[in-house]
Amino acid sequence: MTKKVTVRVRRVYDEPADDDGIRVLVDRVWPRGMRKEAAHLDEWCKQVAPSTELRTWYGHDPNKFAEFRRRYHRELRSPERVEALTHLKEMGAGKTLTLLSATKALDISQAAVLADEIGRGADRSAG
Repeated sequence: MTKKVTVRVRRVYDEPADDDGIRVLVDRVWPRGMRKEAAHLDEWCKQVAPSTELRTWYGHDPNKFAEFRRRYHRELRSPERVEALTHLKEMGAGKTLTLLSATKALDISQAAVLADEIGRGADRSAG
């Protein structure tokens, strides 16, 4: 039986919280103006991020989110992303896993899609 993962989604620019657990940046591009040491990351998992083409097409347009989610789920089936997703699930097993993104719209971000994917049957919260 797989250990339960509690998945949270937060902005990388926000101050770390005591209950963040493992902090993983899931953006392909490093956040603008953020110093590496200020991010307080356990890992940067850019392999699981959407392709540049998908990210550019989407542009965080709320009207495109449903289609973005569909296309991103398709991308998540590629071998490199399956491996990265499995790694995140294993890393968070029995712990809190906080997925970080630079976006202001966390609810329509790749971090939200990943949290749903990782947290199926687990606790999921936004912070």
